[in-house]
Amino acid sequence: MANASPQPNAETVICHYRVRADAEEQFRELLSRHWPTLRRLDAVTDEPAVIYRGQDDQSRLFIYEIFHWQSAEAFQKAHAHPEVVAIWEPMAQLCESREGQPAMWFPHVERLQLN
Repeated sequence: MANASPQPNAETVICHYRVRADAEEQFRELLSRHWPTLRRLDAVTDEPAVIYRGQDDQSRLFIYEIFHWQSAEAFQKAHAHPEVVAIWEPMAQLCESREGQPAMWFPHVERLQLN
């Protein structure tokens, strides 16, 4: 059974960043500005992003960021906003594709509640 997002039209996204080994510090600085910028622009809900750091089976860094867009429309508007693009473009340069997987991946998901 699906459980509602934090707000009726909210869309949850799990951002998967495959960060280059030499770029973690720079990436984390950009990431520290990411959700606050989206929030200030009212693109995301007020529930703060949750961020995880890990390593794959070859000890390569990845970072997950989970947050909730206000709506599909807010997500679309963010793609065109210069302040957001000014964060996203350098973030992309600090990530790398691996084994046919994209450098960054952004699946939108819904929470399941299991009995």
